[in-house]
Amino acid sequence: PQWPNTDFSKRTVAFTELFSGCPGPDCIPALDAEGEGVVRITSPRGGHARFLPVSEASYQPQVPVAAVTIGNQARAYPLHILTWHEIINDHFAGQPIAVTFCPLCNTAISFERTVSGEVLDFGVSGLLRNSDLVMFDRQTESWWQQATGESLVGHYAGTRLKAVSTAIVSWGQFAEEYPDATVLSEDTGHGRDYGVNPYPGYDTSSFPFLFDGTIDERLPALERVVGVTLGEQSV
Repeated sequence: PQWPNTDFSKRTVAFTELFSGCPGPDCIPALDAEGEGVVRITSPRGGHARFLPVSEASYQPQVPVAAVTIGNQARAYPLHILTWHEIINDHFAGQPIAVTFCPLCNTAISFERTVSGEVLDFGVSGLLRNSDLVMFDRQTESWWQQATGESLVGHYAGTRLKAVSTAIVSWGQFAEEYPDATVLSEDTGHGRDYGVNPYPGYDTSSFPFLFDGTIDERLPALERVVGVTLGEQSV
C-alpha cells in the first residue's frame, strides 16, 4: 500500500475532496537542506537544498522569490526552483522550517516543522484538495493542506502548523534589502531545467486543475490576488 502508516480513522474532511494530481508520494521530489546542524536526506528520490550568499548568486533582478524572515535573518527561495520541488525542509535561524509553494495556486507559505515536540519532515503526497498541494509528514504519514497548514487525515488530523513570515518579492528587492542573506541554489542534485515552466499556459487556463468547487465569476478563475486574513475574516 502507498500509505501503510497513515491513520485513516482520523480525518477532518471527506476523502471525496481529495484528488490524485500525480502518481503517489514523492512524485514531485521535496528537497532537504544540508548544514546548520541538520543533514538528513529524507526523500527517497534524494536531492538537497544548498544555499549561496546573496553576493555570489546570479539570478536576474526580476526573478520572484519566497522571502522568509525570522527575527533579523532572511533567506530567499526562488520560485522557479520551488515550482519543481514544492517543499524545502530547511533548518534556518535555529528553527526547523518547511518552505512550501503550490504552483497551481501561487501560494508560498512557510511553517515551523516542530509539532508536539517532534520535528517533522515533509514531502509531496501527490494529492490535491481545492487544487492545492497536500503535503505529508514522513514521521506519521499524516496529510496536510498547504494553503492552511492544517492536517486533514492521520495522526495529526485537526492540528495546524505555525506559519513563518513569508512574502513573494523580486530577487532584486530582496538582495537590496538583505545583502548579507542567503539564497537557495539551483545545485539541487536533480537534473531539472529550472529555466523552464513545467506548467505552460496554466495562468491563462479557464479552470483550476482538479478543482471540484464552485467558481466565483467576479474574477477569472486563475487571477492572481492578495489574500488578507484578520481573525475570522478574510478578504
